[in-house]
Amino acid sequence: MQGIYTSVTKIRRQVFAAVAKLAYEHDEYSSIEEIPYQIIPGEVATYRNSVFVERAIIGERLRLAMGLPLRRADEHSALSKGVEEAAVPKKFFSAPLVNVISFACNACPTNSYEVSNNCRGCLAHPCTSVCPVKAISIVNGKSHIDKEKCVRCGRCQQACPYDAIVHYDRPCAAACGMDAIGSDELGRAKIDQEKCVSCGQCIVNCPFGAIADKSEIFQIIQSIKQGDKVCAAIAPSFAGQLGPLATTEKLHEAFKILGFDDVVEVALGADKGAVAEAHHYAHAVPDKQPFLATSCCPSWSVLAKRTLPDLVECVSESDTPMIETAKVIKKRNPNTKVVFVGPCVAKKLEATRKLTAGYIDFVITFEELMGMFVAKGVEFGDLNEEQPLDDASSDGRGYAVAGGVADAIVNNVKAFYPDKEVLVDRAEGLKDCKKMLMLAKAGKRNGYLLEGMACPGGCIGGAGTLMPLNKAAAAVKQYQKSSPYNLAKDNPNIDE
Repeated sequence: MQGIYTSVTKIRRQVFAAVAKLAYEHDEYSSIEEIPYQIIPGEVATYRNSVFVERAIIGERLRLAMGLPLRRADEHSALSKGVEEAAVPKKFFSAPLVNVISFACNACPTNSYEVSNNCRGCLAHPCTSVCPVKAISIVNGKSHIDKEKCVRCGRCQQACPYDAIVHYDRPCAAACGMDAIGSDELGRAKIDQEKCVSCGQCIVNCPFGAIADKSEIFQIIQSIKQGDKVCAAIAPSFAGQLGPLATTEKLHEAFKILGFDDVVEVALGADKGAVAEAHHYAHAVPDKQPFLATSCCPSWSVLAKRTLPDLVECVSESDTPMIETAKVIKKRNPNTKVVFVGPCVAKKLEATRKLTAGYIDFVITFEELMGMFVAKGVEFGDLNEEQPLDDASSDGRGYAVAGGVADAIVNNVKAFYPDKEVLVDRAEGLKDCKKMLMLAKAGKRNGYLLEGMACPGGCIGGAGTLMPLNKAAAAVKQYQKSSPYNLAKDNPNIDE
């Protein structure tokens, strides 16, 4: 459902806008109790079988958008409980980051095969012949699957000439490359937090909007209202995400309306990383280590370290573009608070790690940023064009799309070490990343540069993006062309 505007998308955006408006316009927050009635007015349900359930779900989404935990469904608790404590100008939320609103979950069937009404009751019955456990019988002339016997091998589906047998799986579980989604005692989705790497793909693939992550919109606005100097570090995948009128020349004015002091491209940090990893690859692979795995995607990096604990040194130790850019901002003004604005849910957890927490103060997604723009009535068509962003090279901006990280590193290896051959393998989606790592573990990727991206299409497919992948990729390409520098090594800003 990536890039499709659905009722779930609409609700998410209404919630983010409502939280941002509440934070900007109020200093007392008991009015949060009224917001579910504003988003879901009237007495007739729009999305589910009960208007009261709809409002209850909105209430839990509001709490998560403020960084608050979910309430227990079997205990009375005011929606506003804890809101005053959350109104602080600093990082507030605690784990878990990604949450299932249990009573919003439809308890979808998991990994099952069903006979549809397309079954013609044919004479051959190949489905019965190929089933290894005799789970299929003919009932009233139609095929019937005994769920108790079925081992879900899928042979019946492959054999049916009418495509009458359908495979079902939970969309959230199917999208999870870590097999982190199971079921609770009522059959509803439940996340195994030990396995989860917070890529957020379950969030965008749940058709019932039952999964959501915690946000820092509320705390960012508190910081702005307190008078802090706040700088937005915006990821290169922003190209096109904020609408066709949101040109780079208008971003400074748009962020100033929100209360930010400045905007810096995170592609600047990508340039620094591309140069560092180019040197690392040239000097270390394969003589000192068998391969080099890139580190800009936090979900991929965690997966790589969990999968190959004996080869942790093969995962680049370079700071991610987010951290590198924040270091530059903090060096310019140590008192500035840095807000990473990007497509990624996992960055919220990355920013809480001990080694990085001193650089990134807050993280929000493009979708959450749009909520802030809506709350402040920002219309890009009404804004003036100022100085365009010119912090980064085409290489760094290309980090937003799958393959772009490897391309940038290869380009700089060739520039610094013309005689060095670079072997590249890459994967997008955690399931394919696992396969690539298994090949590396087996010694079949020695001498390689490995690029892993947790999300389909790369960062442009992150859980916090707003556009279809093909349009987003095209927008990033145009954004790359507008850079005054081609190679990362040619960007004078990385000297900072």
